[in-house]
Formats: sequence, C-alpha cells, structure tokens
Amino acid sequence: MTTTSWDIVLLGGASGVGKSRLAARLAEESQGFVVEFDDVVSAVQAITTAEQHPDLHHFDQDTDPARLPAGQVLDRQIATAQALEPAALGVVRNRLTVDVPAVIEGDYLTPAAATRAVREGTAAGRRVRAVFLHEADPEQITANYASREPDLAAQTDRAQVSAEYSHWLSHQAGLHSLPVVAARPWHTLAARTRQAIG
Repeated sequence: MTTTSWDIVLLGGASGVGKSRLAARLAEESQGFVVEFDDVVSAVQAITTAEQHPDLHHFDQDTDPARLPAGQVLDRQIATAQALEPAALGVVRNRLTVDVPAVIEGDYLTPAAATRAVREGTAAGRRVRAVFLHEADPEQITANYASREPDLAAQTDRAQVSAEYSHWLSHQAGLHSLPVVAARPWHTLAARTRQAIG
C-alpha cells in the first residue's frame, strides 16, 4: 500500500489552469506517476472515425475551430468529454490492478465519470479520489497559455472557451459532490488539493 491517503487521483479541469504542473507535483510527492488522459484521447480518436463515433471527432470537421462561435466550441468540448467517459473509466479500471499511486489528469475528465470511478474504487477496496481545478478568469488563462506557449499569439478566444468550460466542470462537480479547488494562488495549490482529497 502507498503512504498517501489515496491510490488514484483524477485531476480534472479546463485547459490552461495548471493541471499538468500540479499532477507532476502530486505524483512526485507520492512516488507515483502521471497518466495524461489527453494521450488516451488521441489514441481513441486515432482508431475511430467520425462515422463510428461522431462525438469524438467534433473538431476534425473544421480546419480552424477558432473561427467557430465560442458557444459552439464549448458545446463540442462538452460532448467530446461526455463521449470519452467510458475511456476514462477504462483507464481507472486498469490502474486499480496496480498498487502504485497514479494521478490521472486531463481536460476531458468529467465529474460524472469521476464519480463512477470513485464508486468502482470503493467497491474494489481502493482509494480513488477526484478533484477539479477552477479558473474563472480568461485573462489569467491567456497569460498561462502565453507562459507555456510563448511562440504563439495571444490565445484569447481559446482562453474564453476554457474559462466557460471551467465553469461547467465546476458546476457539474458540485452536482456530484466532488471538490473544486481554485487554481490560484499557485503556491498553496498542492496543499489545498491534498486537503480537498483527504
């Protein structure tokens, strides 16, 4: 068994809110590792087509999604995340067979899938936790993008969608009684997240 209060943490949140940095820190502290759910998303999309699974390929159909209205991009993001819920549960089920701490992080983790994962973990005698980071300010997300992708122009439209998606995730997490942690201030984020997941 691990020395943490958890075996698996699902760390959800919108793009650009700091999940990857936090996941790396939690994994290092627990001597575990990070599972990037985005890698799973890419793999699933690579072996399916829009005809087979249309909700997994919303963004394949447009050469420039930035030209779509923000509300339409948000709707497609939510539909994609919901379509990926079985894949998220598949990752968790696989991790339940390994006694090494893991942080599963990604934009497309939904509170609904996380709730089912927690229940399956409990049934298997494992400590599965879920937490969602929230950043409401699109200007902060724009700054975060600029910091990690300095060669790109300011991604204000993308940040606006991300902030709206963050609100949706936070609302859904509340409906499922899952903890939501403010992404700022960064220097206390790990401690606040540890407290949230017990």
